[in-house]
Amino acid sequence: MRGLDVREHVPSILVATLSAAFGVALLQLTGVLSVVVAADDLASSSTTVQFVLGFIAFVFIAIAVYVGAVVTANTFATIIAGRIRTIALLRLIGSSAVAQRRAVAGEGLRVGVVGAIAGAVVGTLVTVLVVRVGVATAFLPDLAFDYAPPVVVLPIVAVVLTTWLASWVGSRRVLRVSPIQATGAAQEESLAESSGHRLRNVIALVLVIVGVCVLGCAVLLGLTDPTAVLVGVVGGLLSFTGFVLGAHLVMPRVLRLVGRAFGSSAPARLAAENAVRYPERSTRTTIGLVIGVTLITMFAVAVESFQVIIRAAQRAQPEVYQGVDQILLVTVVVFSILMGFSALIAAVGMVNNLSLGVLQRTRELGLLRALGFTGRQVRRMILVESASLTTAAVLVGLVLGTFYGWVGAQSLLGGISGSPGIVAPAVPVALLAIVVVAAVALTLVASMTPSRRATRVAPVAALAHD
Repeated sequence: MRGLDVREHVPSILVATLSAAFGVALLQLTGVLSVVVAADDLASSSTTVQFVLGFIAFVFIAIAVYVGAVVTANTFATIIAGRIRTIALLRLIGSSAVAQRRAVAGEGLRVGVVGAIAGAVVGTLVTVLVVRVGVATAFLPDLAFDYAPPVVVLPIVAVVLTTWLASWVGSRRVLRVSPIQATGAAQEESLAESSGHRLRNVIALVLVIVGVCVLGCAVLLGLTDPTAVLVGVVGGLLSFTGFVLGAHLVMPRVLRLVGRAFGSSAPARLAAENAVRYPERSTRTTIGLVIGVTLITMFAVAVESFQVIIRAAQRAQPEVYQGVDQILLVTVVVFSILMGFSALIAAVGMVNNLSLGVLQRTRELGLLRALGFTGRQVRRMILVESASLTTAAVLVGLVLGTFYGWVGAQSLLGGISGSPGIVAPAVPVALLAIVVVAAVALTLVASMTPSRRATRVAPVAALAHD
């Protein structure tokens, strides 16, 4: 990769590393727990426990790999948007769109390999550290643990393949770049143009409808069979994939509503219009945060609903649920780790896309400076625009995450002995308030530094910027 590519792809490498590390560590820790269970006196139930542990591990790995793929595809789409003129120039001197797309996919493959190897190392180090601390504190027995089971190859290969496929999907815009765009400023698609992709829009709608129907079936099946959570995972992946495909239709409308809350000054009005004018750009900027907030909210609501259902069943049949407090504690710890992982994904996706989005608009910001905007007004416009994007992403993520978390808990525990049946979603307000505050802080960090850098460029120099 060229020097510029290394800088551009650091977030993609980080996402691939996180996904691989999460998968490797989860499988290794599952193996550690299986060894502990097998060595316990409760040998008769160890097979069942090991099966459940492995089952849960693979479900979470599937979610992690899926999220990493979506964030990577979104990152590559953002990178391609900033390379349009360069790609067009290459097309102008004879390079084909297919050759350019292959080059981008090659970058994606290298990103996947680097991230997967780094993730395998990080995940193994995390596992060793956790086990050593557990042994030192007598939380775990000192047994012969296997830190390199063959199964850990699966998340490593999955991350490489999904990163490569994500780069291919994210670079699809290369096929639409024409040589003539090299002679002028390449424009993002407008709202009308973006809404005109009928096939994409129909596929998105079908996936959402089918996914929601599958999720409904999972809730009903969960009243009799806990493996219905698998059906819920499939429904969640289908519906969220449909949302991602159709986000260019949803996010601009949410942004239009949110934009009205930021006043009527010139920077605020311009920020609101900028957020809606180019829906593809706005969607790329917000989708990483939507994913992160959705995951954090999903795990938070799932564990809260999980506790509500268990407590209700415990009150109904106290003799059946003796000692359940320890299980609840372990569940909270596991889901807290998952929420931390989700927060990292959200932070990487949001900071990267906001920063790239501002730096790629140097020419546009230079035009505003030439028309009379001061550097302070431009920075305020970017901050308001970023705040609008963040608010819209957080609102959408909270709604989606609450729904998915409730379905997950309901489909897994709705049919346990003493269960009250279908319960309302349990929302941990304090935790979600922390998510909102953290999102605001990330907005400030992600927008102020690149906007200050962009506005330091003289207006004439900025206008000449590609």
